[in-house]
Amino acid sequence: DIVRQWEMVHGDDYSNFAAQNVFQLNDTHPAIAVAELMRILIDDKHLSWDQAWEITSNTMAYTNHTLLPEALERWSVKLFERLLPRLLEIIFDINAIFLKQVAIHWPGDSDRRRRMSIIEEDHGKSVRMAYLAIVGSFSVNGVAELHSDLLKKGLFRDFYELWPEKFNNKTNGVTPRRWIAHANPEMTALISSKIGDGWISDLSQIEKLKPFAGSANNKLFHAQWQAAKRSNKTRLAELVKKECGVDFAVDSMFDVQVKRTHEYKRQLLNVLHIIHLYNRIRRGDTLDWTNRCVLIGGKAAPGYFMAKRTIKLINNVAEIINCDPEVGDKLKVAFLPNYRVSSMEVIAPATDLSEQISTAGKEASGTGNMKFMMNGALTIGTYDGANIEILDAVGSDNFFLFGLKVDEVEAMRAHYDPESIIAADEDLKAVFHLLESGHFNIEEPGIFDAVIASMKDPHDPWMTVADFRSYIEIQQQAANAYRDQQHWTRMSIMNTACSGFFSTDRTMQDYNEDIWKLSPMELHK
Repeated sequence: DIVRQWEMVHGDDYSNFAAQNVFQLNDTHPAIAVAELMRILIDDKHLSWDQAWEITSNTMAYTNHTLLPEALERWSVKLFERLLPRLLEIIFDINAIFLKQVAIHWPGDSDRRRRMSIIEEDHGKSVRMAYLAIVGSFSVNGVAELHSDLLKKGLFRDFYELWPEKFNNKTNGVTPRRWIAHANPEMTALISSKIGDGWISDLSQIEKLKPFAGSANNKLFHAQWQAAKRSNKTRLAELVKKECGVDFAVDSMFDVQVKRTHEYKRQLLNVLHIIHLYNRIRRGDTLDWTNRCVLIGGKAAPGYFMAKRTIKLINNVAEIINCDPEVGDKLKVAFLPNYRVSSMEVIAPATDLSEQISTAGKEASGTGNMKFMMNGALTIGTYDGANIEILDAVGSDNFFLFGLKVDEVEAMRAHYDPESIIAADEDLKAVFHLLESGHFNIEEPGIFDAVIASMKDPHDPWMTVADFRSYIEIQQQAANAYRDQQHWTRMSIMNTACSGFFSTDRTMQDYNEDIWKLSPMELHK
């Protein structure tokens, strides 16, 4: 379509095509565009290979969204041969020319040529689509500072060493129009009454809210902030009652983890903490207790056994806890079915504590963490993804940080022994005793054996057990902080006031300044 429009204006002159067009490859899904543009330019427009490659490699830009190698697409060569034979020929030619470049740069390093080849030879030939995107692009970016750094040091290290100038970072953002103005009208009106409404179209202006975080001269504003939060919590409680049949008390801390169900996001760590709280209640350890409503939601891929079994465990644990009269309102747990955007519009404004607890080094960025922060939730999180930039923005006094960092995770892998960690921690031992005794699956014996075994496996890549002690300690700090509502409100306001960096407007401006080079258009009202 773009080629057609180009020819309507420029005819068959493609000399300036790359200067006027950019294709932003959003992960590996559209990476075939590299070969397709080459095909159009060579076969249809009769350009030489060198001319076509000069245009293509200066037109494509690649954004990577994941650090998980298994999520990087590999397309079967046999499938290509059957469906897209000409594109496969072009990919083979791109690879052959590229590997000559690698050989010149690293003479005699056959292992590196094998590692960097677009064609993977093991287990049946396949095309590494991420490598095709890197080779065919002039820009390669991650979506958070840590993520981009880890791409350079790990996943794409060979390519970074060859082309360091290609690599850059573009931290994700979310739109304040949807995630505050639309989703949280009460808080929006309150903010605008103090600083005007310019922040809605320019979120950097939200920092004007910072002086209102101090409680000394802003008691009325704090009371209004609390009232808006309570109203939002009432709305969420109604949704939870309707969809889950669970009663959430609005005076409780609303502790929320909603995101795709995946082992690296560690919904299981959240479950371990929930069971730990349940154990505390059952043994009467409730001095200075903070009532808590835990909401978990997120879909699992159709064939992802462990994710689906984790959802089943969450539901079973919730059923036992919610039906126990000794627990009462001290702890409620619900799994929200069919988690979706319209649900998040209700959830984000109502959340007190935002769970961002991935294994360090596994979350590329996250955007739910930003939606929660904008709406005044406090983050409990690992040093991972955009959590790091949120922490930098709000300061450690307004963030609940826990867990191993990336280098500590890697250092522990060689001698990771979850069985010993469990044996040495009485709280964790009690949690696993309940799990292994079948307390949450009396009528379904063995149904959670695989889940339990995965956490006790010394090769568990997510190292869930390793962060348990740090997690429950910071959770206790969060619970203590919540009981001081004056202090909690100050922290909540500061989170919103420091969220300006996480707007999609800033993200797109960064892409434009460094990659797209578009001239802004004037708005004519």
